[in-house]
Amino acid sequence: MERTLIILKPDAVDRRLVGEIVSRFEKKGLQLGGLKLARISTATAEKHYAAHREKPFYSGLVRFMTGGPVVLLVLQGNHAIEVARKLMGATFGYESAAGTIRGDYGISSQFNLIHGSDSPAAAEREIELFFSAEELFEYESCDAKWVVDE
Repeated sequence: MERTLIILKPDAVDRRLVGEIVSRFEKKGLQLGGLKLARISTATAEKHYAAHREKPFYSGLVRFMTGGPVVLLVLQGNHAIEVARKLMGATFGYESAAGTIRGDYGISSQFNLIHGSDSPAAAEREIELFFSAEELFEYESCDAKWVVDE
């Protein structure tokens, strides 16, 4: 079973979109493996976005991500990373297709509601940054026979 980290950014929390967004992932067949409301520290945001350190948007991104509460999710299931990224839509809301999270709820290029891991290696690193082993769960859902290929 593949895992991915999802961060519902401060704009998603402030706009009260958390339930709607989580519902989309669950309806698709992904399972919650971890969930919490948190405020990301500057040090953690800088570590999480270290690959963007030299880009002009870096300091604004860190400021945005630390400026309000976020919801941290670990989603798990078959092809969790690919499935989650398709549900999220293109990075910029104005480029995202209708039916995706960003396409339905945003047009901004700066405030794009959600972060999702882009690879298995990134997912592993990001999950370890935000969750302890004790905060993660594996269990079989009653509908697994309908959403998981044997």
